[in-house]
Amino acid sequence: MTASQATTCGRTTLTHPGKSRPDGGGSTDGVRGTVATGRAAQELELKRGEFDLAVLLGLIGTEESPGGGIPRVRRAEIDRLRATAGFPESLRDKVRTAGTAEAASLLGISPVRFTGLARIGCVAPVAFYLNRYRAVVWLYLVEELTGFAAREPELLTGRTPAGMRTMLEAGRDLRARNWRARRTDRLLGRTADPWVRAAVQAAALDPVQLAEVVDDPYERAYLARMRPAAGFGRPGSVSGREAMEQLMLADEPDEILWCRVNLAMELDRARESRAAPRPGGVGEPYGAASVTAGQLVVPGRPSDGAVGRGPGRGTAPRRRRPGLRLLTRLVGGRPRDRAR
Repeated sequence: MTASQATTCGRTTLTHPGKSRPDGGGSTDGVRGTVATGRAAQELELKRGEFDLAVLLGLIGTEESPGGGIPRVRRAEIDRLRATAGFPESLRDKVRTAGTAEAASLLGISPVRFTGLARIGCVAPVAFYLNRYRAVVWLYLVEELTGFAAREPELLTGRTPAGMRTMLEAGRDLRARNWRARRTDRLLGRTADPWVRAAVQAAALDPVQLAEVVDDPYERAYLARMRPAAGFGRPGSVSGREAMEQLMLADEPDEILWCRVNLAMELDRARESRAAPRPGGVGEPYGAASVTAGQLVVPGRPSDGAVGRGPGRGTAPRRRRPGLRLLTRLVGGRPRDRAR
């Protein structure tokens, strides 16, 4: 490994590729102008959970690392945030969260009443964690709670409206659904890549539902690779992680159908932009036919050598027309199955 000289405060020191500079102004892996997320959280005086939430809410801009990997934060972004009035308290206030008991205390109501308001969707959770009993603890933005109290003071006192009581008596609970919808909207707003957008929608479907919408195994593998991070901390056990991942799945018929519709539309756009990687290097955009200049292409019966070949065996994937078999993918099953 070669070393280069750097002068710091009148001293000449040696720096190596991949190492941080003595002044601490560089990143730990030599990517100029950016720092790792852990370092950024320290400089912004945020706990790691607060930092992750700030990124999800769009308060802190990030950029992808060269070659993929964990996103990084530009030095200019850190300087901008540190220069804002009231830093660091002003930034912390925007990501301050409260559980049910603290939220009820802030609003001056009982925890039971607050839970009812959250269950019917008056306030939406922004994050959650599992306690030591593996019970879900929902967290709410304090800034949104105070805004709700100012907009709807009549819901904090007196009798609960009849419509709300009916929903609660029927067992309605929209907390997980509202959290999923909020997370999906935020993630979609952070990317323009059609395959990443499709992966965001696919994350809300279980493997069976996903396979009914995306019947190509190579595309499902690509969606899994492009899937964004779960967005929660590490639980203490495998069962805890499984419980958390279960919360990320749509669980009501209308929500599942909505996710399938959105995934089908995003997938059609993704296929038009480029094909999912396949063995053999086949991965050109759908519809980009490689035809030699002057060659006459006549539709007809494929040659004997092409019969029986599937994607990944030397043939380019077929172009899928937008909307083709959309209804089939949404309701599940294949036309020949429904005809039986």
